[in-house]
Amino acid sequence: MALVKDKKAQIIRTSRVHEGDTGSPEVQVALLSEQIARLTDHLKNHKKDNHSRRGLLQMVNKRRRLLSYLKSKDEDRYTALVEKLELSK
Repeated sequence: MALVKDKKAQIIRTSRVHEGDTGSPEVQVALLSEQIARLTDHLKNHKKDNHSRRGLLQMVNKRRRLLSYLKSKDEDRYTALVEKLELSK
């Protein structure tokens, strides 16, 4: 269920803060959001795949922690990210 290299590079390019940025909270949340969307589609077809469901919950919680960290550090970046990714926060 890993992201394709080209898709991952595109997500990093669109959400990075500066040139060469691959680890900022914005990039991490964008990558997690894409993985969550893909895994959600997978679980719609495979309802009994509890191992993947556990991974999905871990990703959702990690994204939530990253968003709360970003909100505590810089509210403007947080609101811009939530609007850009169309997250419900």
